[in-house]
Amino acid sequence: MTRLFGTNGIRGIVGKDMTADLAVGVGRAIGTFFGRGVVALARDTRLSGPMLARATAAGLMAVGCDIVDLGVVPTPAAQYYVAKLGGLKGAVVITASHNPREFNGIKAIDAGGMEMRREDEEAIEAIFFERRARPAEWSAVGDLRSDPSAIDRYMRGIVARVDADAIRKRALTVVVDPGNGAGCVVTPYLLSSLGCRVISLHGQGDGAFPGRNPEPVAENLSDLLRIVPEAHADLGVAHDGDADRAIFVDEAGDFVYGDKSLALLARAALRGRGGTVVTPVSTSRILDDVVREAGGEVVRTKVGAPIVARVMFESGAAFGGEENGGVIFPEHQFCRDGAMAVAKMLELIAHEGKPMSRLVAELPAYHLKKGSVHVPADRRDAVLAAIVRLSADRKVDAIDGIKIHAEDGSVLVRPSGTEPVFRIYAEARTAARAEALAKEGRDLIERALRA
Repeated sequence: MTRLFGTNGIRGIVGKDMTADLAVGVGRAIGTFFGRGVVALARDTRLSGPMLARATAAGLMAVGCDIVDLGVVPTPAAQYYVAKLGGLKGAVVITASHNPREFNGIKAIDAGGMEMRREDEEAIEAIFFERRARPAEWSAVGDLRSDPSAIDRYMRGIVARVDADAIRKRALTVVVDPGNGAGCVVTPYLLSSLGCRVISLHGQGDGAFPGRNPEPVAENLSDLLRIVPEAHADLGVAHDGDADRAIFVDEAGDFVYGDKSLALLARAALRGRGGTVVTPVSTSRILDDVVREAGGEVVRTKVGAPIVARVMFESGAAFGGEENGGVIFPEHQFCRDGAMAVAKMLELIAHEGKPMSRLVAELPAYHLKKGSVHVPADRRDAVLAAIVRLSADRKVDAIDGIKIHAEDGSVLVRPSGTEPVFRIYAEARTAARAEALAKEGRDLIERALRA
């Protein structure tokens, strides 16, 4: 059966792969899977969001679901609404997260506020492709209403989970870059409520993303990297399009890789209690070192926030997250949460009384090098199989893709779940060695493409 869902929902280029017709059909399939009841609907700021949200809503209502339209909110705000309000069948969020502006997507959320299990996605796919959606009778089609309370509920939930008094006493200056995405409606206001002086950058919701590309990687954050030291700010933070991720910039204007911010937050979460931390195979061994020192252990999974969250939920883990800035705080909710990550980082800085650059400098030293190679979607499986054969004489693990271990580092190559590329994650004690391992990974993919 053809797949609809990738690592994080259904995504495609608007007008080509992602159309109103598809959204209606997916809405019908999700609604049939949920059964009649109330479903929340949310979206990020993308230009195609209103079209796709209305099409999806039409599909849901056609099979008897009632819709609560939350409007433009971060994905974790929609998840928090479902998890804490109770009584909903789930949610549908129209977002393509970090993908370029021409993309959009459809993400399904279960009644617990978590992204769907793969077996549930397969059930929805079967309904869609086998045309088994059940239309409601004329008198039983769904209704639609709006609820503007989701943002306030979400922000109050975050503030209740941090030491707000300690943060307010520090009166930190923070440059916030939501990148014209859904974070515009939450993070600047959240930080103001926590007593921060907020400088907002690309802070107006605009689905054309005029300020920068939605993915918060160093090459897209030149404005933030420049403005943080110019403004004598204590911290900079950037979100992706739906604000479920947070990437930090220290007071000197240096980009802080997500592995390092994840390690800092993990150490704070485990302090005095230990516990299990769940993370994908792609995350740096910095996390292993920090967690071990804090008396905890690391459990590795396949790449994907839904997988990490599900393992955390089932195992009772204390903390979890990914190397891309996605952090999960189980006492708050079981999903990546960009605004919560920002609040927790401010709490850490307030408690430690140290600038972020010093906190980062105290971490174990590893160098990371990331990259990607275009691989046509129809060649993905063959290329992965060829990489397995070409790596037969190496020390590897195959949790997700192929991770090759060397005495002084490692390189992971794996197919993306959202784009026609293979990702490369190389790590070593020196920058030169990390570069060499990344090249080795790239060469491996290119050899597999020729095989």
